[in-house]
Amino acid sequence: MASFHSRSVFCVILVVLCTVVPILGKGHTVGDSSGWAIGMDYSTWTSGKTFSVGDSLVFNYAGGHTVDEVSASDYSTCTTGNAITSDSSGATTVALKTAGTHYFICGVPGHCGGGMKLAVTVAAAGSSTTPSSSETPSSGGTTTSPAGGTTTTSPAGGTTTVYKPSSNSTPDSSSRINISLFVAIAGACVALSVMVFT
Repeated sequence: MASFHSRSVFCVILVVLCTVVPILGKGHTVGDSSGWAIGMDYSTWTSGKTFSVGDSLVFNYAGGHTVDEVSASDYSTCTTGNAITSDSSGATTVALKTAGTHYFICGVPGHCGGGMKLAVTVAAAGSSTTPSSSETPSSGGTTTSPAGGTTTTSPAGGTTTVYKPSSNSTPDSSSRINISLFVAIAGACVALSVMVFT
């Protein structure tokens, strides 16, 4: 009987862990289907969206562009050349690890002035704050490079990790949730099988 009870507890814990995965963070594809491009109004794109710690920004773009995280002052003046982090892979995913405002521009001269600039206000995990791109920028930032991405101190004083994928395929938050749901259902089936047949 004790064996059945311990297996049941283990199975319940497994099912709970599998169902928690979808709520860990959301992927936001910058510019939706238009991607990271000249002529977009990214303040309109952020309007009504909520960004939280644990979410990520997915930038999809053609060659000839970059995604540079910059200080607030460089964002305001579209100053290039001082990026905290920079990527030109065509598919850049930025993990939002800290609350505060994060600033991004295209580092190609003239592109930031052409609209390729994005400010997102990230709420602490569990809170719900609608972002504003009109916040007064502040400066700061340092860079380190551990394996698996570039971790930096953001203009708001927190850290951001830029993941550079090996291909142009990018994560989609809806597929991540679908896969997690599949894992949860499969885990529940395994748990029930273990409880019934042992």
